[in-house]
Amino acid sequence: MHDAVSPGLVGLVITYGLGIPANLASLVNIWAQLEMALISPERLYEYIRIGAEGARHTPVDESLTAWPAQGALVFDHVSYRYKASDPLVLKDVSFCVGGGEKIGIVGRTGAGKSSLMMALFRMNDVAEGSICIDGVDIATVGLQKLRSALAIIPQNPVLFKGTLRNYLDPFDEYTDDALWAALKKVRLHDRIGSDANKLLQTVDENGENFSVGERQMLCMARALLRQAKIVVLDEATAAIDHATDQLLQRVVREEFATSTVLTIAHRLDTVLDCDRIFVFDHGTLAQCDTPTALVGQGGGIFYDLVTEGGYMDKMDAATSGPQ
Repeated sequence: MHDAVSPGLVGLVITYGLGIPANLASLVNIWAQLEMALISPERLYEYIRIGAEGARHTPVDESLTAWPAQGALVFDHVSYRYKASDPLVLKDVSFCVGGGEKIGIVGRTGAGKSSLMMALFRMNDVAEGSICIDGVDIATVGLQKLRSALAIIPQNPVLFKGTLRNYLDPFDEYTDDALWAALKKVRLHDRIGSDANKLLQTVDENGENFSVGERQMLCMARALLRQAKIVVLDEATAAIDHATDQLLQRVVREEFATSTVLTIAHRLDTVLDCDRIFVFDHGTLAQCDTPTALVGQGGGIFYDLVTEGGYMDKMDAATSGPQ
């Protein structure tokens, strides 16, 4: 063996062997960069496969000059899913809401509460059934017309960078006096007025220079300007303090007295004074009645939620108090 392998060959093998770790490290680095680079075409492929939203404008829009006038809402055997390959998140949901009615929507996590709002705003078209507002099937209405007719106060409002006036009135439809009147109703008149730039003050990215409660009040001010006939509170009070919660509820009661209000509740005390409660469970409408009637059943999902949350005393006080 000693005669078969020359010292030169041994040296050559050792020389090349010493470079293997560096080459392997380079290979791993190149592979990692390749994986990161492939993310872009993967995302592009996903976006290409996403179906387009419905038409922004339709011929029906021209006849809906004062729509909706009442805010009456009808879900007729609605089933809904996020994608064609996904399971149904709403299953054969049917109900009627009268114009100006105040509805509380409750249920445990994953029950389908927020999916109901996504169907209403046509984030996707329903898999089955229909949704009508004031007798008009929203599937026939352009998305711009539909969504501009609705107002939503989300749990975490998004404010785009710009001026406060641009946020409140992006299409320059209202006077400064109207904007100040809306801000006064949501108790932000003094806060905005104390800034030297007033309505032209800068809004940071995501509204970081405003608290969560103030951002929600600004959303409410936008809804007040539009005089929306259907207002959605999507767990709007879950991330704010009690004082802001009370202010939000007061504004809803006083300023949207004639509007239909749908409140997705995280804290049940925000819906105990609603006209009716819709209780969702695994995508179905499990219960529908007044808060008092549902608690009076002595059982059921709503009764359990009230008991677990410690709201029974408030229910008793509401029942025994003046009607």
